[in-house]
Amino acid sequence: MSQHLEPDENTALLRNENGKAFKETQEQYKSRWRSIRVMYLTMFLSSVGFSIVITSIWPYLKKIDLTADASFLGWVVAAYSVGQMVASPIFGLWSNYRPRREPLIVSIFINVAANILYAYVHIPSSHNKYYMLAARTCVGLGAGNVAVVRSYVAGATTLNERNSAMANMSASQALGFILGPVLQACMSFIGERGVTWELIDLQLNMYTAPALLGALFGVVNIVLVIAVLREHCVDDLERSFNNINSISEERVEVTGDAEEGIDQVAVVTSNLLFFVILFIFAVFETISTPLSMDMYSWTRAQAVYYNGIILAAIGFESILVFMAVKSISKITGDRLVLLGGLVIIFCGFLILLPWGNQFPKIQWTGIQNTTTNGTFSATTNVTSSPPRNDLSEPTGCPAQQTWCQYIPVIHLAQYITSDILIGMGYPACNVMSYTLYSKILGPKPQGVYMGWLTASGSGARTLGPVFVSQVYTSLGPRWAFGAVCGLVVAAVVLLGVMYKRLIAFSLRYGRLQEQVAA
Repeated sequence: MSQHLEPDENTALLRNENGKAFKETQEQYKSRWRSIRVMYLTMFLSSVGFSIVITSIWPYLKKIDLTADASFLGWVVAAYSVGQMVASPIFGLWSNYRPRREPLIVSIFINVAANILYAYVHIPSSHNKYYMLAARTCVGLGAGNVAVVRSYVAGATTLNERNSAMANMSASQALGFILGPVLQACMSFIGERGVTWELIDLQLNMYTAPALLGALFGVVNIVLVIAVLREHCVDDLERSFNNINSISEERVEVTGDAEEGIDQVAVVTSNLLFFVILFIFAVFETISTPLSMDMYSWTRAQAVYYNGIILAAIGFESILVFMAVKSISKITGDRLVLLGGLVIIFCGFLILLPWGNQFPKIQWTGIQNTTTNGTFSATTNVTSSPPRNDLSEPTGCPAQQTWCQYIPVIHLAQYITSDILIGMGYPACNVMSYTLYSKILGPKPQGVYMGWLTASGSGARTLGPVFVSQVYTSLGPRWAFGAVCGLVVAAVVLLGVMYKRLIAFSLRYGRLQEQVAA
């Protein structure tokens, strides 16, 4: 039997344990797509588990440990990514040699346990912020299974299917980001006191309920992985395909010094671009709650509720972008969509720069305003007592952040417009970076490479929160967001320089047969 098979246009070739290709049956096709959809659901539930607490971390941290400040918030948010960065290559390597079900079940179990720990971090009498740090690190370790999910989908789809599959996976991730903040906003009505189950010393309130719901989602995910997931591997090199990109990308002249194998320069470039994309979004999601509390004098409950609604709207917008990207990338090519997304993100952060002569209200916690300075009073909107919640919770921009006295307020219209633009540019960059990377790698097992991509993103999500919390606290939003704009410009330059190398493995070495319409 010949090893080179010529199936019809809509049939994939699978590889068995001996590496031989065989034509996919209808039942195998159904099983393959059931498994892929389980991966979509795994990505969705992972996103829900992360986003369901993201808007309440800062208020929860301030409530359980009075010694925590905005700088420590950066470390708490970054802890998730540190854990993911460490675990991703390990789970990726594991999935290359063992059934993917194993690392998936172990990682989800870690996630469940970590969410339960998060619900109990208020109990110790001291050092509560470090318990929260540990809990978020363990949640990140569990999230290292994202590398396994991505490598599975990349290996179980043909090149024709991959753009759509990657977009669907990113849409599942965005849908998780939608429902997470929505559920958190709904649970804000439970209140900070909530109810207590004394038998197990569990306090169910607006901060712990989302984490416990995330743990429940993890249990459901484990059941589905055990019951439905099956191993499938598509053989891309045994067949020809229709165009996977625009005509312009198929006609790219391949550099002559390329070695037979994966283009490592393109791999490194893709990882750097992915790092920048995740760094930018990590900055945005970390600073949104502290920024809104400082600029608009929102209370903890208001910040959780309003930012939950805003993030939910961004998630819904992201799904629309993911759906549009499928069609647009077929016309323009993946790289142009990636470039356009970076430009939109740049505009979003540029708009977020503060301007004007209106200043935020100052929070004078523990400071007696006994002197009057005419110039100071004229340029800052000083209040000796916080608005709204003056008996229990001070609000406004903390006086300890000296930039509050001279940096103009970021208007709510600026904040919302920036949210809209970032919510449009980020998903386009996200899905195109995944898609390009999987095409650059080609048909070889991608577990380790996807693990490094996830580790790259985790590194960005580690440095991003730490960077923005330190710079924002010390220098203010002008320096923080200005630096982000500079980073986006650097990414655009890198993409332009390496543009011709960021093409599919099969295109690069002539393993696709172009079919040009007559």
